[in-house]
Amino acid sequence: MEINRLRLNQYRSYAALDLRPGPGINAIVGDNAEGKTNSVEAVFLCAFGRSHRTSRDAELIMRGCAGGYVGAELTNNTGSHLIEIKLRDGERKKIFIDRQMASRSGELMGMLNVVMFAPEDLSIVKEGPAERRRFMDMELSQTHPAYYYRLQRYNAALKQRNALLKEPDRIGPGMLETWDEQLSALGEEIVMDRCEFIDGLSTIAYDLHKSITGGRERLEIVYEPDIDPEAPEGIYGAMLKALDRSRAEDLRRGFTTAGPHRDDIGIALSGIDVRTFGSQGQKRTAALSLKLSELAFIREIKEEAPVLILDDVLSELDEGRQQLLMESMKDCQCFLTCTSLEGLKRAGLGNMKVFRCKGGEMRPE
Repeated sequence: MEINRLRLNQYRSYAALDLRPGPGINAIVGDNAEGKTNSVEAVFLCAFGRSHRTSRDAELIMRGCAGGYVGAELTNNTGSHLIEIKLRDGERKKIFIDRQMASRSGELMGMLNVVMFAPEDLSIVKEGPAERRRFMDMELSQTHPAYYYRLQRYNAALKQRNALLKEPDRIGPGMLETWDEQLSALGEEIVMDRCEFIDGLSTIAYDLHKSITGGRERLEIVYEPDIDPEAPEGIYGAMLKALDRSRAEDLRRGFTTAGPHRDDIGIALSGIDVRTFGSQGQKRTAALSLKLSELAFIREIKEEAPVLILDDVLSELDEGRQQLLMESMKDCQCFLTCTSLEGLKRAGLGNMKVFRCKGGEMRPE
């Protein structure tokens, strides 16, 4: 899978950009605040239909302009495709796939598979459960598009139930029970999908981490669901029971306190919870192992390598971890942003295409 051409118009800092990347490593070099991340954000946008940096589409439009455009010509194992995102201030963005407007953003899922690794991805280990749920949801949405729609429906039902909980005077007979049944049915499928995902990912992550640390540490990745998948009454029945049991507390607090929207991923090194007790180096290595596992997982499921984005991440890693990351790039197209080529040259990456980014423009060297 690779992007053959990326076009931007009035997008962030780019009045116009026509980028023709190579199939291997594409190094985007420039000082800070010159627009390197803006270019790879556009690739992410074409994969997921949204930015990884903002939920406000208006922020993607170049300042002072009424609209913006992102277009990616790509090749995957089904052939050649064109993804276009059209932005208009004050309106919802429009997504086009092969010149046909998509009725739902979920139609993008799996068309362009992307794995992104940036310094903020350390938050997968360092921050709270919401970051780890986001990690699960993004990867499952790419490899199992049906999951994306289930998650959307679950979140919509959750929003409706929470709205009722905030105004208990509006709750009529059976209203909460109706939302409980919907949440339980959708939650059952979400939990099953997440169980399967973490089961596959954990084996890959264990082996990768072992190679990174020379076998000194064992990385254990476990799914920590809010609803017990092994409950005698099944996931559906267990969730119905949990929602019923927590109803008084939910009414008091004004939101739903049970369900897969409260799931987490356990991350342990040789039996020690790295989320709480790990050093900065251990957290960084665990995050790298998770990201490389994600890359391998998508390769296995989709039977082709995804596009890899490394946004200013090399400066966060020591030489050994950098080398491991470089090895993972061998069979995939990579967009790599950095302020200098020195580190890449030391790593022996001579066969790469270099683009210089400055003042809202990008030119090949």
